[in-house]
Amino acid sequence: MRTLLNLLWALLGGGLVTAIEYVLAGLVLCLTIVGIPFGVQCFKLAGLALFPFGKDFNDARPRGVTNLAFNVIWLVLAGIWICITHLTLALGLAVSIIGIPFAIQHVKLAMLALMPFGVEVREVR
Repeated sequence: MRTLLNLLWALLGGGLVTAIEYVLAGLVLCLTIVGIPFGVQCFKLAGLALFPFGKDFNDARPRGVTNLAFNVIWLVLAGIWICITHLTLALGLAVSIIGIPFAIQHVKLAMLALMPFGVEVREVR
């Protein structure tokens, strides 16, 4: 069931498009040394955006001054806009009963897009 949902998500739920956007942004960010940590987070978000069903992330906020500083920079420059995009897509998908599982995944991605540093994505069994 997880595989079917991931395939439908990639084709109909916006997963393929958002994953490509995250990968492109990550590649651009990795062109500079300062942008590499942010590019790595884009790649993490791309992996979750492509196949979100069966994956989860820890809810505890990350500790550490470095993670906090990077999360604040991320939030101000990109996180708010990415979150708004995912929430808009979630609202559009939640209109139909079939789109509700996809809307839930967009809300999950919106939460992660706000502060991705220090958060670990893991497989759910």
